Amino acid sequence: MKLLSLPLLLPLGAVIALASLGMANHHGQKADQKALIQAALPEKAFVNPVEKRKLLVFSRTNGFRHKSIETGQLALKLMGEKTGAFETVVSNDLANFEAEKLKEFAAVCFLNTTGEVFSASKKAMKEMSDADKEVDQSKAKELQKNLMAFIKSGGGFIGIHSATDTFYQWPEYGEMMNGYFWGHPWRASTNVSIKVEPGQESHPLVAMFEGENLEFKEEIYQHKDPYNSQKVDMLLRLDTEKSDMTVKGIRRTDNDFGVSWSRDWGKGRVFYCSLGHNHHIYSNEKVLKHYLAGIQWAIGDFKIEE
Repeated sequence: MKLLSLPLLLPLGAVIALASLGMANHHGQKADQKALIQAALPEKAFVNPVEKRKLLVFSRTNGFRHKSIETGQLALKLMGEKTGAFETVVSNDLANFEAEKLKEFAAVCFLNTTGEVFSASKKAMKEMSDADKEVDQSKAKELQKNLMAFIKSGGGFIGIHSATDTFYQWPEYGEMMNGYFWGHPWRASTNVSIKVEPGQESHPLVAMFEGENLEFKEEIYQHKDPYNSQKVDMLLRLDTEKSDMTVKGIRRTDNDFGVSWSRDWGKGRVFYCSLGHNHHIYSNEKVLKHYLAGIQWAIGDFKIEE
């Protein structure tokens, strides 16, 4: 007689206990992350804020979704609360990108966004009629126009990590961001060394590094066209002399692996930093100071003399 393999049935109480344990572990991990972030936060604003302002933190994804998104959101929320530099509004509601609603914010932060974030999900698209798809794309273009007008008229834009893995079908966004994601040869478990751009040691947005390299494990991007490090104010880049250059997937042949930069865009200001894949990045004291300085510059709290 053939024996059948039956699933192991657990008592209801045991199932509930296991579920509770999982929830407890999740909450415990969040509590640990919060404690690490709080210990690393800057004590005060980078500069005294000119006025009370709101920062919209947007993390919608239409592709890969980073596990560290909640950690990053928490870090920016706590940073705003502790330093008083800004009020953080964490929301993925597309209504925030209506022209009138955008006026409530001084800057927008794309924190680990991916894909066409103003469009319906790929799954939803498959179930839409052609007419619904047309409506969806028309609305997406309207929101893109609103965001670009907001920035060019004096708003701030902050991109963290996969903000360059976003809006491949919107060329003007790629131009503004100075390139698109082109793979990450240096993965989350790879030891890397990040250096201050030579000659920029006294630049306000990187002065907190005191000219010293950052050494940690982190996923580091390479970028493709329209990437051009000469068109932006380069701040940080991968130190190719102190990082493993034998990793697979390196496509650039010029050793130009920018990590952080800033630029003017119309009357607005754009700050980008590709650090932000691993959870520990959001509890690194110097990186948090870099974020804070970049955000306050993008918001308009201070200017950088040429």
